[in-house]
Amino acid sequence: MNEYTHIKNQDQAVYDTLIGEEEREKKGIELIPSENYVSVAVREAMGSVFTNKYSEGYPGKRYYGGQQFTDQIETIAIERAKELFKAQYANVQPLGGAAANVAMYFALMEPGDTVLGMDLSHGGHLTHGHPTTAINKVFNFVRYKMKDVDTGEIDYEHLREMALEHKPKIILAGFSAYSRELDYEKFKTIADEVGAYTVADIAHITGLIAAGVLKNPFDYEFDVMTMTTHKSLRGPRGGMIVVREDEELAKKINKAVFPGMQGGPHMHQIAAKAVAFGEALRPEFSQYAQQVVKNAKAMEEVFKAHNVRLLCGGTDNHLLLADVHSSLGITGQEAETVLDEVGITLNKNMIADEQRTAMDPSGIRFGTPAMTTRGMKEPEAAQLAELMIQTMNAKDDTSKKELIQKEVQTLCEQFPVPESFV
Repeated sequence: MNEYTHIKNQDQAVYDTLIGEEEREKKGIELIPSENYVSVAVREAMGSVFTNKYSEGYPGKRYYGGQQFTDQIETIAIERAKELFKAQYANVQPLGGAAANVAMYFALMEPGDTVLGMDLSHGGHLTHGHPTTAINKVFNFVRYKMKDVDTGEIDYEHLREMALEHKPKIILAGFSAYSRELDYEKFKTIADEVGAYTVADIAHITGLIAAGVLKNPFDYEFDVMTMTTHKSLRGPRGGMIVVREDEELAKKINKAVFPGMQGGPHMHQIAAKAVAFGEALRPEFSQYAQQVVKNAKAMEEVFKAHNVRLLCGGTDNHLLLADVHSSLGITGQEAETVLDEVGITLNKNMIADEQRTAMDPSGIRFGTPAMTTRGMKEPEAAQLAELMIQTMNAKDDTSKKELIQKEVQTLCEQFPVPESFV
């Protein structure tokens, strides 16, 4: 399918990059856990006429005229989001996960208030208060860690001690490189003890929670969830905030998003979110999400069989973090580069208590959402894991890498990127 006819006729340089990226995605295996393939329907919505329209405000309360259809599409997205996450309120306007988190902070806190979140080096995210971020200058962030990096167990007793000491306004449960499921009940108990809001940043596992494959924090009476709409949810790149039941909290979040943090919402993005949410409400999506986890477990088994150290000892979700430096004598940067050469894309990643640098760390992070979208199941997941280990062990063997690349190409031909999920 060539959807770039007008660009080809008008701008050859841009057209060439689009075709290049399309070919790269078709002919390689995507294992970055925060990436996925969207349906052509989602891409059509992203490129739709809604990109022309300014729509500051919310449905029924806009600042410009001509909002009949923007109100309709945003309402569709909101209602579908509420159904997916068992929420009473949803804001679908955040432009990304970071924007959603920052708006949430300003809605729930005053400058100088404290957030207790997961340390970046133990699996957290930059927006959870890393010292290099701008938001760290506004609020006070304190960080909890894993008790045992080889099992992934969170030190909940230390977390409670920190909460009692620092009296955070928010206790944040969420991560970007953590492969176990969090104990939301313990988070809630600690938060209630100190009078803190409970927020879950589910950016990575949005789709797995929507499908019921992983626990929903709202079942444990969390107040708010922030998220991305891509990754495991398989929608357009964007963000969202959902509120379990507190209407006043929802109003504060709406004001923090607009006019607090953003101007006009990107209505083409919201239209694409609505399409993706509709896809996620179908029974097929639940089957997909279940397979994502099964495939991750299949890859875990292979890495364990080769005695490659896995942070957290394995996975309960869609991703794995491997210490390839200590296990295979290759750095994360080297692994990322050599795997790219054979058509397998993942990312280098720091491990807990990392002794190397962020740009040349000890670990790699990889996951199964995108390869599962292509229809791959446990046998292919295991095959990919074997190919990854072979590649890292043969980083300087050109002929071996050429053979592996052919196997990757065969998998890509057997499991093409689908255009539709319905």
